[in-house]
Amino acid sequence: MKVLNIAAYKFVALEDLAELQAGVRKALQSRAIKGTVLLAEEGINLFLAGSCSDIHDFLAWLRRDARFHDLEVKESWSSAQPFRKLLVRIRPEIIRMNHPAIQPAAGRAPAVDASTLKRWLDTGYDDAGRPVVTLDTRNAFEVDVGTFRHAIDWRIDKFTDFPQALLAHRAELEGKTVVSFCTGGIRCEKAAIFMHEASVEHVFQLDGGILKYFEEVGHAHFDGECFVFDDRRAVNPALAPRVDVGALSDRPPAKTMKSCPVI
Repeated sequence: MKVLNIAAYKFVALEDLAELQAGVRKALQSRAIKGTVLLAEEGINLFLAGSCSDIHDFLAWLRRDARFHDLEVKESWSSAQPFRKLLVRIRPEIIRMNHPAIQPAAGRAPAVDASTLKRWLDTGYDDAGRPVVTLDTRNAFEVDVGTFRHAIDWRIDKFTDFPQALLAHRAELEGKTVVSFCTGGIRCEKAAIFMHEASVEHVFQLDGGILKYFEEVGHAHFDGECFVFDDRRAVNPALAPRVDVGALSDRPPAKTMKSCPVI
């Protein structure tokens, strides 16, 4: 049986967190879906897997809430369930940055889609003639699995290190168009806003992150695979898993899987 894996997030103001947590957990449990959902006052972040019908039924249920009616989802497939349990948690942030003034729900940084980024990377310049650089906002161990060719990598250990790294390296970005990217868009969205507020002049986020880029463009300008926080370990540009998770059902989780998934 094929298992549908989805990754999604949305920055939107949420107030009824305990009630929403209970409702989401019940909806997922009744459909035998596993994975992680993070809820915070700033929005929702999820990484889930289940049967195609159950996933689509859950998304239809979730989108009946007006706050999530336009939730965009990245999809991929595996031969078995890559998650070992279901977690629905309330957190201070859906992706921790420790900069509460960064509020993506109040306004996004400019985004560039996958096909536009590919076109820019084909020539090395954006439409205004500025040199283009990509900036990896992920943790160093994720970058080591795969990243854009010649991407800037500050070897951060966790996303909360990003603001200080940016301030230390800001001069390197002057005169360039910077495209921040991550797995599914959530980290590079906060990173792009922070860079804009730190007076980096020409900043974009890669809309939908690496997963959306793979879906729309494939492997162009990307070396390796995209690390994911589940038993698949990573997905290639065809969104196929590195590991046959069906063969891992009796193995203990990898050490890095103790972290909650981020996208």
